[in-house]
Amino acid sequence: MVLTKEYRICMPLTCEEYQIGQLYMIARHSLEQTSGDGEGVEIVTNEPCEDPEHGKGQYTEKRIHLSSRLPYWIQSICPRVFYVTEKSWNFFPFTKTEYTCSFVPKLNVSIQTKYENNNGSSDNCLHLSEEKLNSRIIESIDIAFDELVNNKHYKREEDPKFFKSTKTNRGPLVEGWRETDKPIMCSYKLVDASFEVFLLQSKVEDFIQRSIRDVLLLGHRQAFAWVDEWFGMTIEDVRAYERKIQEETNNKLKQPNGITENGAANNTCDNSLEKGAPEEALSTNLENNG
Repeated sequence: MVLTKEYRICMPLTCEEYQIGQLYMIARHSLEQTSGDGEGVEIVTNEPCEDPEHGKGQYTEKRIHLSSRLPYWIQSICPRVFYVTEKSWNFFPFTKTEYTCSFVPKLNVSIQTKYENNNGSSDNCLHLSEEKLNSRIIESIDIAFDELVNNKHYKREEDPKFFKSTKTNRGPLVEGWRETDKPIMCSYKLVDASFEVFLLQSKVEDFIQRSIRDVLLLGHRQAFAWVDEWFGMTIEDVRAYERKIQEETNNKLKQPNGITENGAANNTCDNSLEKGAPEEALSTNLENNG
């Protein structure tokens, strides 16, 4: 049975602002989480697309190389050459992302996302069937007052309880902010996790959902804490930033030991990608779907 959860993450932004902040955050994370040891995020495709129902959008395909960063119980069953393929269709305010594994065809993760300018009050903004509504588990994520699973990611300057934006004058967020702050928007994410392998199914599906929840919390905290870096960008500006980071990321992935083409040491790799850090490993770029 597929484990389905609907995460609701509110942000003190409008949907239009969030679209820029999300794209900025994803690109920056991709660079920070790519090292010179052949592991990290490889951008294969990033191009416009079109859908009969959703109209024009952006299609992105990535390979997330992470075999040595998986927990030991997964390393024991997977080959050394290992990556997760991420395919994402972004038709803002709707996106769809799929994850498949390079060596386990029975591992599948699908995420559908819809963005609305409210505080998470929509009962069925993704227009789910009655069966899906009854099987989903709803979890609300509070970017200010939910604690990160891995405390080594904590930075006071990225804590919404203490951060105040100089450009927008928003923050710090106080208890009950989702009921009082304006503007506010919500990201509704329906996550289906399936791993149909006897004896491992429940363990892996629970692991995936925990990983997704933690990376959503961290990513959205950072998107707000970095608001002064991206606020004021246009969609053209952030797409140009994406292209620049894509080139840097792919070059960095190819360089041995983090040495760039000009010979300088590249030290921007996030320490969260240490070996044996399971949540970060499997969810390196899950936030790409927004």
